[in-house]
Amino acid sequence: MKFTDKACPVLLRRREGRLQVLAFRHPKAGSQLVKGTVEEDEEPNQTVLRELGEESGIEDARVVEALGQLVLRGIKQRWHIFLCVVERALPDKWSHYTTDGGGHDFAFFWHNLDEEPDDEWHPDFRKGLSFIRRRVDEKGDNSLVVSP
Repeated sequence: MKFTDKACPVLLRRREGRLQVLAFRHPKAGSQLVKGTVEEDEEPNQTVLRELGEESGIEDARVVEALGQLVLRGIKQRWHIFLCVVERALPDKWSHYTTDGGGHDFAFFWHNLDEEPDDEWHPDFRKGLSFIRRRVDEKGDNSLVVSP
C-alpha cells in the first residue's frame, strides 16, 4: 500500500496554565491543523516550515523536534509531525489568505489541547490532535518548547 507523505507543524503555547495548539478554520472543511504534502525534493522537516508559511503567514518558525508519524490507513497518508516554535508571541486569532485550493481565508485560533475537539473537526484531524496529546503526555508538558 503506497502512502502519501504529509508534514504537520505543531506550534504550542501556554495560556492560563493550559497548553494550546495552533489550528485554523477552513471555510469549506472545518477546523484543521496545518498540514501539507511533502514534495519530491523536500524532507518532511523542510515541508513543515514551508506549509506553515503558506497556510498561516508564519515565516519565522523553526523545527524543535520530530514528534513522530501518524499513519492514516483509510486515506493512505503518513503524517510527519514536528514540534515547531517561534520566538515571538502570536495573536490569539488572525486570518491569512492562502492560494491553496484556489484561494481561501483561513481563520487561525488556539485550541486547548486538554479539550475534546467539537464537531467542526474532521475525523482525521481529531486523530491528529489525539496523537499530539499522547506525545505531549509521554514527554511531559514541562519539557516541551513552547512559543511565548
